[in-house]
Amino acid sequence: MVKLIDSTDRQLLKALQENAQIANVDLAKRINLSPSATHTRRKRLENEGIILSYETTIDRQALGYDLLCFIYIAMNAHQRDDITQFQHNVTRLPEVLECHHVTGEYDYILKVVLKNTNDLKYFIVEHLSSLPSVTRIQTTVSYGEVKQTTALPL
Repeated sequence: MVKLIDSTDRQLLKALQENAQIANVDLAKRINLSPSATHTRRKRLENEGIILSYETTIDRQALGYDLLCFIYIAMNAHQRDDITQFQHNVTRLPEVLECHHVTGEYDYILKVVLKNTNDLKYFIVEHLSSLPSVTRIQTTVSYGEVKQTTALPL
């Protein structure tokens, strides 16, 4: 369901997307409201489920995760139980940053971060190939991220 927000909410969300740690006083100045009114709006946006969380972005390569891959998965069973089981298993894997259920030749696309190709081989053999209903796996290695953001166009 689409939730209605006004231009002030939009400014507030834009500012928080740029810097989730911005002090309430600074945020208030930026959107031309009192700190109290700004705090109230922010809490309302959280309570309404528009603001879902505040996260920290970590440089994966600084921690040795040099391999970013997109793994395409085809399944031979598409019953609700098969889908639920696959999704449950995949979401428990910390290497999986994103999992998308998609249309087309493959059923899922995973965005996965690993340290090296040995880890990739182990991940595919031990974690993905052994999952029921998985019939085909294709991997694409990213040479580099051109753009990465979670900011919505407000």
